Amino acid sequence: MLLAYFSALPNGKLALWCYLIWYLGMLTFNFNPATEIWLNSLGISLVVGYALFLSTGPGTLARFRGDFWGVSRLFICPFLVSSFSSLVKGKGFILLLSPHWLENFWVGSACLVFVILAKGLRLFAHKRSCPNYF
Repeated sequence: MLLAYFSALPNGKLALWCYLIWYLGMLTFNFNPATEIWLNSLGISLVVGYALFLSTGPGTLARFRGDFWGVSRLFICPFLVSSFSSLVKGKGFILLLSPHWLENFWVGSACLVFVILAKGLRLFAHKRSCPNYF
């Protein structure tokens, strides 16, 4: 089931998965257990996520149940952005890039491997659904 999900992953969601891999990789290298970082990020996530939820249409719980992951991303993304910002503050990051090239290399490699695997699964699934009759 998971392989079928990744084989049918559109490019936009593939990019979102790469963002998550980048975040988790940089989190691994730059983790800070300070409670205030995580509580502030949670607070920002709730405030900004709710504002995004309201801005996308009528804010009903029925809509939340109908598109759980779509609505959840409205809350998850602000959490990831604010916690990443807090974790890398003052560490010399330029945009999303660490000043330590090995961190960039390992996390970038993980993203590249993920993309290659997802695209390979897509190609394999396509070949299985369209057999060659020659």
